[in-house]
Amino acid sequence: MSGFFQCVAGPIIERPATPFKIIDGDIAMTSRKAIYIKGFAHDNPIPAACRIGNTVMTGVINGVDPVTGEFPDSLEEQCVFLFQQVESIIRAAGGTMDDILKMTVWMKDSSQRASLNKVWLATFPDANDRPARHTLQAALQGKRLIQCDFTAVIADGR
Repeated sequence: MSGFFQCVAGPIIERPATPFKIIDGDIAMTSRKAIYIKGFAHDNPIPAACRIGNTVMTGVINGVDPVTGEFPDSLEEQCVFLFQQVESIIRAAGGTMDDILKMTVWMKDSSQRASLNKVWLATFPDANDRPARHTLQAALQGKRLIQCDFTAVIADGR
């Protein structure tokens, strides 16, 4: 039943064709913008991120070298590439690193957080101006040692 969903306490209704939000009690239509960047590609037809209004959400971002497309052997190098990709994506969406609200990070071995924290602290040096972060251990595929996603709220006017 593409285009429809079942309400828990009501009939089947058609989904709006365009994303929307409620502002002051009125439905305001917004458009979704797919964000693509050079050196970042999925095997599937998925953008790096998506923006609706001032909100940006990403898919999974890996610590891959954007020039070679290869994963470095070291976690330290993958962390550097991961944060370079994050910055490229948020800039392509019209924001800056200051707009990132939360990052979720998955590591093959979460006991090696020191490598992540080194780049994290260089990227977000002010303890009073950092995004929230949640780090989890995960069975990452292949040579992936780290990956993340993030949610950002871009300041008005950008």
